[in-house]
Amino acid sequence: MEIAELFGYAGMVTGVSFMLPQVYKTYHTKSVEDISWGMLSLLVLNCFFWFLYGFLGDSVPLILTNGLSLFVVSVLITLKIRYRNNP
Repeated sequence: MEIAELFGYAGMVTGVSFMLPQVYKTYHTKSVEDISWGMLSLLVLNCFFWFLYGFLGDSVPLILTNGLSLFVVSVLITLKIRYRNNP
């Protein structure tokens, strides 16, 4: 494994992890007021395009990072829809 690939996997861990505190907080507080649909939409597009870039370039770290990120964002979107009527 090359050093560049190690940095790619390190980026994967941090790239996916930065959204987990928001998922945790949203799930426990049931509050989604402060989560913007615009931000979620851009995040989905960003992850999708980087996933495709990684797929076309055969980059496993990019594929994994953005595949996992798409999953985490979809959980956040699900929570936003589920708790949309909570105060």
